[in-house]
Amino acid sequence: MNTPTRCIAPALFAALLAGCVNTTPRWDAQFGAATRANLAVQVLDPAAGRNQNPTLGVDGRAAKGAHDRYQRSFAQPESAPPPLVINAGAR
Repeated sequence: MNTPTRCIAPALFAALLAGCVNTTPRWDAQFGAATRANLAVQVLDPAAGRNQNPTLGVDGRAAKGAHDRYQRSFAQPESAPPPLVINAGAR
């Protein structure tokens, strides 16, 4: 066996053996865990959908006015952005 073959053969064997390493089951078991954790902390009251009592302390007219203002905020056209001024250092 010559010298280049002695160096290349173990490297090739190691590369082929690395393809057999199985690391995904550990990753697959935790897939989506961060998303589920984020969703869980965003839910204030999981049973809120079953609550039949209206929210206390909100005046009906005030709530309707707030909702109408919210809806109108999307109907207004956006104003044009201010013009871009580039100063090149000229006086």
